[in-house]
Order: sequence, then structure tokens, then C-alpha cells
Amino acid sequence: MLAIIRAIFVIIASILICIFGLIYCSFSPRNPRHVATFGRWFGRMSTIFGIHVEVRYSKNVILPKNCIYIANHQNNYDMVTATNVVPPYTVTVGKKSLLWIPLFGQLYWLTGNLFIDRNNNASAYNTLTEIVKSIQNRNISIWMFPEGTRSYGRGLLPFKTGAFYTAITAGVPIVPICISNTSNKIKLNRWSNGLVIIEFLPPIETSGYSFEQVRTLSKYCHMVMKNKINELNSEVSRRESFKL
Repeated sequence: MLAIIRAIFVIIASILICIFGLIYCSFSPRNPRHVATFGRWFGRMSTIFGIHVEVRYSKNVILPKNCIYIANHQNNYDMVTATNVVPPYTVTVGKKSLLWIPLFGQLYWLTGNLFIDRNNNASAYNTLTEIVKSIQNRNISIWMFPEGTRSYGRGLLPFKTGAFYTAITAGVPIVPICISNTSNKIKLNRWSNGLVIIEFLPPIETSGYSFEQVRTLSKYCHMVMKNKINELNSEVSRRESFKL
């Protein structure tokens, strides 16, 4: 019964957010400030799922004005966890098929996010070029999921190189964002679905890397994020066990 009630609330809330967002954003279409605004609206639905989201920053972290944010991509629940922390004037890069989701796809475009066609190398390259120009000309940051797909409980998947080429080309740092595990954790018929920790790690400078070293940079970021995600998962398990 609880699952049905939750589903109804989520559907109604999503439709209302999208309709209001489409109207609101039509007065200033493609303005990058909208992404964080409506991301947080979707993020508030985490309470409907009984998820407590804890956001924190590693010691002495100061977020750059322009950067590439990279985060682990787990499942559809990223829509109510990761969306809580999208920084202002940051746009995301999503797969082109998102555009065809009724209401949401149109809002995703109208808020200023970018689409990439991963099945078309020429189109993907043009999108990365557009991203670099956006960082430089529109003075924004970019949020990307370097795994390129949802992991669905398989751990942190190998990274594709697009985010790292983009960071090197644009001359901006990379800021990893680590999200503790949500796979096989959330049950719609359970009132409380526990804790999810999201942590911003210190910026990783890219100025010392050449294009020939892009895979070295990618592997280093993967190692840093994998270690932190393991730490977060252990902490969540410990804290939830303590409550029991």
C-alpha cells in the first residue's frame, strides 16, 4: 500500500514540477541558473521515498567558479539524490533520448542542459566542443557522469574519456562528487530507506595533463572516487547498524 501511495505522490509531484518549470523557464529559456533550482525541487522528493540525504564537503574544499563535476551514476534514484547538490550555474550532459520523455525531457532542455548522442561519434565530438565553448563563453560549470550509463549495483564502472578531454581542453579542474550506494537499498513498501551521503571531493587540476595523458587522468579520478565511495558505504552501513 505504501508503494502505491508513494508512486501516486511522485507522479503528481513530477508532473506539477515539470508543468510549472516549463512555464517559468519559458520567460528566460536555457538560463543555466534554472538547472540547480529545479534540480533541488526534484531532490525534495527524496523525503517521499524515505531517504535521508546528507551533503558534505571534504576538508578545505572550495568549489571553482568553472569546472567539470563528475559523479557516479547508479540508477533512477539519482533523480532524487544527486539533484539535491547541483551547484548554481551548472548544467548537466544527458543522453539525447531524454528529450523524448514527456514533460521532463522538454524541461531538461529548457533549463539549459545539454544532450549528447553517444551512438554518433561525430555528433558527440560536436557536443563536447559545444561544452567547451559554453564553459568559456557562458561562464558555467558542467556536470557529467563519466561512466556513461547506470551501474545498477555493479560498483563504479570504467570511465569514458569525454569529461576528461573536455576539462583539459577548457583548462578547468575536475571536481569529483561521490554518492553512497542506493542499489538494492530502497524498498517502496518500507517507511524509512536510510541514509545516502553525497560528498564533494577537492578539485583535481588538469593543467598538468596533455591529451595523451587523458586516460591517466581518468584512471586517477576513478581510483579517488572508488576509494571514497567505499568509505562512504562503510560509514553508512556502520551508522545504520548502530541505529538498529
